[in-house]
Amino acid sequence: MGLRLLLIALFSALISTSAFAQGASVAFGTIAQDTNLPVEVSSDELSVDQDTGTAIFTGNVIIGQGEMRLSAQKVLVVYRESADGIAKMEATGGVTLVSGPDAAEAQRADYSIDEGTIVMRGNVLLAQGASALSADKMTIRLKDGTARMSGNVRTRLQTGSNN
Repeated sequence: MGLRLLLIALFSALISTSAFAQGASVAFGTIAQDTNLPVEVSSDELSVDQDTGTAIFTGNVIIGQGEMRLSAQKVLVVYRESADGIAKMEATGGVTLVSGPDAAEAQRADYSIDEGTIVMRGNVLLAQGASALSADKMTIRLKDGTARMSGNVRTRLQTGSNN
């Protein structure tokens, strides 16, 4: 009887681990991000294409909006057709996103200003204090400060102090 209960518990744990590995929701940053705040960009170089309504920032790109900071080697900025602001940004090359105490790294990040989402792809690593999560993709909803990780989700959670 004891072995049967152990097998049932083990099977239940495997099922829940499998479901968790398919996707996980987590908080990201300390507060919800206001996507209407101004965007500040610094870089080594800037190239603007008036015909396509785009700008390419390259080399040590740092983007700030409110409490959020994003850094990458290259960022493509696509302006709205009405020329009243930024529609989206596509960051590539060593992308790091920091909001409050949380930091995430990936190969690419696509920020849709109007949707208020950032989708990070490629070896995503999220550090939250002593805990860390990794995945193929992380979608951050800035309006409520939440994120969803999917594809090969792995986690290391710090459960308490080692005192």
